[in-house]
Amino acid sequence: MPRASTAAIEQKNATGAVVYWEKGANQSEADAGGVSLADYIHAMFGFLVQAGARDVLMIGCGGGTLATMLRRAGVAVTIADIDARSFAIARAYFALPDDVACHVADGAAFLRRTRRRFDAIVLDAFDGGLIPQQLLTPAFFALAKARLRRRGGLFLVNLIVADDRDRTPDRVARLLGRIWAHARLLDSDGWLDRNAVAAAGAVAALRRPRLLMPPRRGAKKLAASLATLKFRRLRA
Repeated sequence: MPRASTAAIEQKNATGAVVYWEKGANQSEADAGGVSLADYIHAMFGFLVQAGARDVLMIGCGGGTLATMLRRAGVAVTIADIDARSFAIARAYFALPDDVACHVADGAAFLRRTRRRFDAIVLDAFDGGLIPQQLLTPAFFALAKARLRRRGGLFLVNLIVADDRDRTPDRVARLLGRIWAHARLLDSDGWLDRNAVAAAGAVAALRRPRLLMPPRRGAKKLAASLATLKFRRLRA
């Protein structure tokens, strides 16, 4: 039997925003042109711009808003996701350009079979609100490092943080530090069910990101939210 669809698309008439829901979880929210309304997406976009990335692999699609924004900035993007519906939704509702290469594949399997080296790799893949455990291992991170260009490569991970007691981002950042010489954590203390970004590779010179591609509406609120994200020390 075909799997019943758990995806829903919400159109907010008052603002023109589009929201992609999957199993009750917010996967993406963007303006009518596909520019994200999520601060962590703009944080990752800012890091990729700072790093001068011109060829980016994304593991996990969601609504593809980061890919849409990167293409608008002239960056080549490849996406690997196990769910082909995500690509269809991203193209139909979030302006994902046709020239973004989309592969229906597990992220680790895709990395094993390709020999390409990317300027940056973004891990933003969730199953039931959690990143699959096989994508959070030293072996996977080592594989990702092998698919980055040797100098200047950047690896980013989007993480969901329950609260300030949640040590998930700290554990992931420490794992990244076992594979790369440098790893950093961008987070915003005090918020529940928030997003944080762990970064590894060419991260020493990264600055706190600012809003580089404002959405059509809500830019002031988004910029203020983005300003709450700061690099912090890892906790025990």
